[in-house]
Amino acid sequence: MVEAKAHLSSVGMQATAMASQVAVSSAIGSVSSAMGVANSKMNASEIAKIMHEFTKQNEIANVKEEMMDDALADAFDSEDVEEEAEEVTNQVLAELGLELDGQMVGLDAPSKAPLTEEGEATKEEVDALMETLPDLRARLNAL
Repeated sequence: MVEAKAHLSSVGMQATAMASQVAVSSAIGSVSSAMGVANSKMNASEIAKIMHEFTKQNEIANVKEEMMDDALADAFDSEDVEEEAEEVTNQVLAELGLELDGQMVGLDAPSKAPLTEEGEATKEEVDALMETLPDLRARLNAL
């Protein structure tokens, strides 16, 4: 009885495996026919032409990008531009410094201890700074 039951279970498993194989072969057949229809609708030579054109345009874009990078690097990385920028910066700072010197002629020089014991600036220093602050802001905004 046990031996017959084991044989029947074995036959049942083999039947299940065969049914699975039939389902797989049917699915592969459906996929094969779908791929055949897709291949018949596609023109391989036209796709190859499109891919070739894409590759060509991509290479052209890469060359143009490299040329632009080189041109920008040559234009902005030269020492002349850096020196000129340094000169302009120094000139602006010098003009601001000269103008500030002219405005601060009547002001007292800051003391060694500009802060009071409480850690605040003296009233005279605050007043002097407040008088020059609007003019400084206007000059900075003009730049």
